[in-house]
Amino acid sequence: MTTILLVDDEAAITENLAPLLRRAGFTVAVADDGEDALARLASVQPDLVVLDVLLPGLDGRAVLRKVRQERRQVPIILLTQVGGSGERTMALEEGADDYLNKPFDPYELVARIRAVLRRGATRPGTALRDAQRLRSGNLVLDRASQRVFQADREVPLTPRATLLLAYLMSHPDQVLTRERLIEAVWGWSFQTGTRSVDTRIAELRRALERDSAAPQLITTVAGLGYRFSAPVQSG
Repeated sequence: MTTILLVDDEAAITENLAPLLRRAGFTVAVADDGEDALARLASVQPDLVVLDVLLPGLDGRAVLRKVRQERRQVPIILLTQVGGSGERTMALEEGADDYLNKPFDPYELVARIRAVLRRGATRPGTALRDAQRLRSGNLVLDRASQRVFQADREVPLTPRATLLLAYLMSHPDQVLTRERLIEAVWGWSFQTGTRSVDTRIAELRRALERDSAAPQLITTVAGLGYRFSAPVQSG
């Protein structure tokens, strides 16, 4: 049976949701804080995590970041009382698979769980997002060492430019706005403007493009943002 790890410090929620999820055909494990969630992740090996953001101690976002930093691909649905499209974008960029605002219809949560499980690890971009190495032609980015090589020669880049390149390469052929890149690479709490994105894009083009004035890898989408225009594969 599919195992769900339900993480919430409100007993009223877990005591009502857990039986409902079991009636829906899932095996359910429960954790009530972030540290407990990480321990249960290791011991239970769930197929999906329903994770509250507002947890005592280690909050839900910190748990999510730690899980993704460890390259775990388990799907995660975040629960929060804070609404707004900006919050949803931040959650998804940090690696959440879906996002549900409290209060919510429990049956909607069941439907979201089933939808995320159907998408599973085969959804576009998952393999690239979790890959240790990204490759596009003779360009290779090694996430573990944060080093970039082109034609077997190391390309010196600033740390932020390397992170930006990794994000671009893990979302090939997608139009990425400057705002989305700031949220994903700099973090939404970082006080910076879109000029920072343009500066790092210029750095990447100088280092990687044959002609930085006519880029082929990292192209500009007028009025929208940037796109990594070459095919990318993992490994």
